[in-house]
Amino acid sequence: MSLKHRKLGRTSDQRRAMLRAMVTYLLENGQIKTTVTRAKEVAPMAEKMITLAKKNNLASYRQALGYITKESVANKLFKEIAPKYQDRNGGYTRIVRTGPRQGDAAEMAILQLI
Repeated sequence: MSLKHRKLGRTSDQRRAMLRAMVTYLLENGQIKTTVTRAKEVAPMAEKMITLAKKNNLASYRQALGYITKESVANKLFKEIAPKYQDRNGGYTRIVRTGPRQGDAAEMAILQLI
């Protein structure tokens, strides 16, 4: 059987905390540079947050605050990012591969909001 998610060499709490931090940083800055496997795990979570913000009600705002680590980023998500994607059904992120990392030759990528 295949695994639903990648473990990324971390315990479940560390993995969840890392993904929350990376999604927050992505929504704050518009793009992040990371490994391809991490980018493939972060992209669906970021897309879920944007889809949640498109509902634009109090319940979805509180749900987003439960995942995003900064309140200012949640405000930006609901006021700036979600209205931009209102007419789009998914596909809010893009993964661009940038080649191997210098130190350990890990495959790197840039994850960006379209």
